[in-house]
Amino acid sequence: PPAPPRGATPGSRGTAPAAPPQVLRPAFRPITIRTARDCVTAAAQYLKWLGFTDIRRTQERTASGVDLRGTGVVAQVDPTTRSTALREIECVWLNGLHDSAITVFFSLAGYAHDARCRADDLHIPLFVMDLTGTPQPVNDAADELIRKGAQRPG
Repeated sequence: PPAPPRGATPGSRGTAPAAPPQVLRPAFRPITIRTARDCVTAAAQYLKWLGFTDIRRTQERTASGVDLRGTGVVAQVDPTTRSTALREIECVWLNGLHDSAITVFFSLAGYAHDARCRADDLHIPLFVMDLTGTPQPVNDAADELIRKGAQRPG
C-alpha cells in the first residue's frame, strides 16, 4: 500500500490538520463597572485571564490613549458612552507596532463602523464591555485571542 501522507498517523486520512487546541482556563470573574476606572480594571483583569501576566496601568492617560501595557500587549480602554472612533484604533495599533506587541481594544459603547472595519483589516481584537465587567468579543481577532490566549494570534 502507498505510504500515508506526511504527518499523518496510522488510521488517519491525513486530509485536514487538527484544529489548534483551545487554551483551558477557569471562568473569568468580572468586576462590575460603575466608573471609568472600573472599566480599565476589568480590562486589565481580562488580559490577565487571557494569559498576559504582567499587565500594568500607565500612570496617566497619555495622548496615545494607551491605558494598559504588558509583555507582548498594548491595550486601550474607552470608557465613554460614545462609539470608539477610527483614530483611536489607529493610534493603539501604531503603539503596538512600536512595542512589537499585540494591540487590544476595549470599549464600553462599541465602535464606529469605519473603526471596526479598520480593526478587522489590522487584525486588532475588539471587545465591548458590558456593565457586569465581562468583555464580549466583537470580531474574529477577539475570538482568536480568546481561543489561543496570550500567544501571538495569527
